This record gives sequence, C-alpha cells and structure tokens, in this order.
Amino acid sequence: MDELIHNFLINLPTYLLLIVGVVMLFTLSKGADILVNQAVSLSIRWGVPKIIIGATIVSLGTTLPEASVSVLAAINGNPDLALGNAVGSIIADTGLIIGLSSLIGRLPLDKSTVDKQGRIQYLSGVLLVLVSLPFLSSGPGGNISQIIGIMFLLLLASYIYYSIKLAKDTPVNDISIDDVPENPEKESIFLQIILLIAGIALVILSSKILIPTVEIGATRIGIPQSIIAATLVAFGTSLPELITAVTAVRKGHGELAIGNIIGADILNVLFVVGGAAAATSGGLAVPSSFYKLQFPTMLIVLFAFRYFSKKGSDIDKKEGIFLLGMYVVYIILNYTWI
Repeated sequence: MDELIHNFLINLPTYLLLIVGVVMLFTLSKGADILVNQAVSLSIRWGVPKIIIGATIVSLGTTLPEASVSVLAAINGNPDLALGNAVGSIIADTGLIIGLSSLIGRLPLDKSTVDKQGRIQYLSGVLLVLVSLPFLSSGPGGNISQIIGIMFLLLLASYIYYSIKLAKDTPVNDISIDDVPENPEKESIFLQIILLIAGIALVILSSKILIPTVEIGATRIGIPQSIIAATLVAFGTSLPELITAVTAVRKGHGELAIGNIIGADILNVLFVVGGAAAATSGGLAVPSSFYKLQFPTMLIVLFAFRYFSKKGSDIDKKEGIFLLGMYVVYIILNYTWI
C-alpha cells in the first residue's frame, strides 16, 4: 500500500501535492476529533477511566501502523528496521509527544493507574534491552529470537487481560459534567464503536498519505535527504499518537493522551517487536549502534517519565521541556555521533 501511495504522489505536480497535504492535515485533525470524542464517550458509557481507554483501545489502534510495517519488514528480510521502528517510536512517543502535549495543555495523572501502567511501561523497555544483550544470543551480536517474540506476544495477551481487570477495579474519577452527552440513552454503542474505528482508520490513512506527500515536496524544493530522514521520517510513524494526544489535550482530556502514550510504549515492545520477531525464524538482529544511543536514550526517557509521573499530580511544562529536549538531542546525535 505504501508503495502504491508513493508512486501515485510522485507523479503529481507540486501544486497538487500542496493541495493533497492541506486536505490530509484536515482529515487527520477530523479523524483525531472523532477518535477522542468516541473514546471519551465509551469511557463514560462503560465506566472506565480515560487513561485505561487510552492505554488499550486507542493505543492498539494508533500502534497498528508500526506493527504492520515491522512484521512485513521482518518477513521481507529486513528485521533491523522492525526493531528501529519500535525503539524510535518509544523515544518519540515519550519524549516528543508528551513534551509537546505538556506545552499545549494540562496532563493530569491518575496516580494509582499511572503507577501500575507506568511500571509495566518501564519494565517493558528494560526487558527489551535485556533480551537484546549479545550474551543471550548464539551469534556474535545481539538477536531477539523467534521464541522471545512468541513470549512477548503471550505477555501482550496478559497485559490486555490485566488492563481489562484493572478497568473493572478502578473507580472513575476523571469525568466532568461537560463530558456527559445530553442524551446518552439515545446513543447506540454499536455506532460509537464504528465511529471509533473510523476515527482510527482516518488518522492512520491520513498519516500514510501526508508523510510521503511532505517528503516528496521537500525533496523537490531542495531540502537534503538527511534532514528529511531526521525529521519527517523519524516522527512519521508516531504521527497518529501525536495528533491523537494533542487533540485529547486540546479538548481537556489529558488523561487519554497519557494513557495512549503509556499503552503505545508497551505495545511497541510486546506487539511490534514481539510480532516481528515471531514472524521470522532468524529473529531480529540488534545493530551495534543501539547499545551506544538508542537503548540508553530509551531507558533515560522512560525513567524520566516514570520519575515525573510519581513526583507530581501532572506532567508540568518544565518536565515536558526536558522530555522534548531529550528527543531533540537524540535526533541530533543520530546524525552526528553514530
């Protein structure tokens, strides 16, 4: 699909590319509006905290692009792309998206739920690093084996079960009177779920068209490929999470944004890496550069978020600026140090 979209766009004149870009920005924002509204509505109907809806349903939807790309890359003989996609997305989600969201609005923390989900988030990152260490592999370098991939998928099933159980046991205290629809009994739950799926699909499809549109346009006006790779491509796979989080914060549902990022980080390990490793008999090779920059940055960003979430009642602007700064430094080092 990505190749078909790219081949179609590359033959368009520049002025049509500009029109496509504007239209995709509009559909992306509308898709995010639908997604956030329906996620909040389902949270109210089911009596489930927004953070858990964000960590399960919303994050599963927005992580699907990374999962599909990574599994196909592994099957097609490019397994290192799968690992890079997952680790880079965790850094972008926790650094870039939380950082930006904190500057746009308030990111309140449900201490009990964030502590439980955040512990899984951080331990997932640590587990990924541990199974990537060279001494656990038969070859000269690190390798995440097919057995490890299957184990990750089993842990994913356990995480989803745990989240459902947590939802049943957690009292809802993040719903204001403004969130409640005027006629909730007239709203069909089937229609709400269909609209939620439509919102997710619109966000993903718009992202898949917007990124190559901007990339092709940037190339035509003379922006170097290295800069395009370090900016557009690097954050492109996290665009669904970014737009969803920003929209949620703008609408006053910061808990949903926090839940989305926590869930997306967990799924990037268990779902994206797990699915890609399980899909190939040779496992996922770990490039040596990951031990110098990618893994240390991922652990630092996850630890910082974990520390901030335990320290206060929300992620404030100073903490957000630190996380955002970590992401910027990571991008710079990727193209100067390694």
